[in-house]
Order: sequence, then C-alpha cells, then structure tokens
Amino acid sequence: MSHNRIDENRAFIAVGFGVITVSDTRTLEEDRSGDVLASRIAGAGHELRVRDIVRDEIGAIQTLVREWSRRDDIDAIILTGGTGFTGRDVTPDAIEPLYDKAMDGFSAIFHRISFEKIGTSTIQSRASAGLINQTFVFSIPGSTGACKDAWDGIFQPQFDYRHMPCNFVEIMPRLDEHLKRGGGAKSL
Repeated sequence: MSHNRIDENRAFIAVGFGVITVSDTRTLEEDRSGDVLASRIAGAGHELRVRDIVRDEIGAIQTLVREWSRRDDIDAIILTGGTGFTGRDVTPDAIEPLYDKAMDGFSAIFHRISFEKIGTSTIQSRASAGLINQTFVFSIPGSTGACKDAWDGIFQPQFDYRHMPCNFVEIMPRLDEHLKRGGGAKSL
C-alpha cells in the first residue's frame, strides 16, 4: 500500500532550501552529500537558495542556522554531517536548543527508512528536526546514502504540495500565525 498519493488537481509550489554540510575536512568541490541534496532539490523543481560548509563547531553552526532561518527566501534548511557520537559530531547539540518546536517524528521515520538499508547501524545517527523561526530545519548524517534516503523517503513527498493526505508546504502559511501577522508563509 502506497502512502504517497499525488493530487494532480493541485499546483506544484517550489520551496526555497538551504543546504549546510557540517565538516572540518570537506570543501564544496569534495562535498558529495551536499551534491546529492542539491541535485535532488533541483530535480524536484525546488530552489537551492544557498549552500555552504561549516566546521564542526557549535557556535559556527548556530550562527549560520540562525542567519538562514531568518531569511524570507529560505523555507527549509538541511544540515548533513555531524550526527554521530564522536567528539566532533555536534550538529544536533548545536541546533536542538534553537528549536521553537521539535519534530520528533522525523527521527523515527528517518530511522525506519535507514533500518531497511543499513540495519541496526542506523542507531548510530542522531538525526533530528524542528522549527526555528518558522523555518524547517533538519539534521541528517553526512553519507550520500543517508541524504538519498532522507530526500527520497521524507523530503521529496513532504515538500510536494500535491502530496496527500498532508504535507509541509500546506502548513507553511500557518507556521507564523501566532505572530498575528495575518498568515502567509515566507515565500508562498
């Protein structure tokens, strides 16, 4: 049974993404995981607004995520890398304190998808997600496989306005309703 039904009567709405690779060693030229995400974002009809690499340092990660989450042209930020247990793996430690609301279901679904590919090794990832300044923020492992799994299994359907029974795009206008600004997502 497929859980990904597309309502062809709805128009596609492009979403603005930012991609951050967290690494002490990679450059943009060597960033295969960032390349996977950039390719899938464009292939799905969305817009990659900005892409960067940041060192595995809590302050540097927080500064960039805060800056990007305030931009009107970025609806979602995907961080890849730094989700493990070693000393330099600090991505979840950096972003989780910034969450206005945590998205616990993301980690559960990511691990379920990952388990089908790599078995119990998925337990070594601290994949995480939440809202920061009404921007979706996701932290996934730095492997190309994890980027493909997260995009294909979660991001692609959830950032497609036509995906039924519900998706992230349709709730974007309501994310800032508590601000009493009269609604409207940042880029819709």
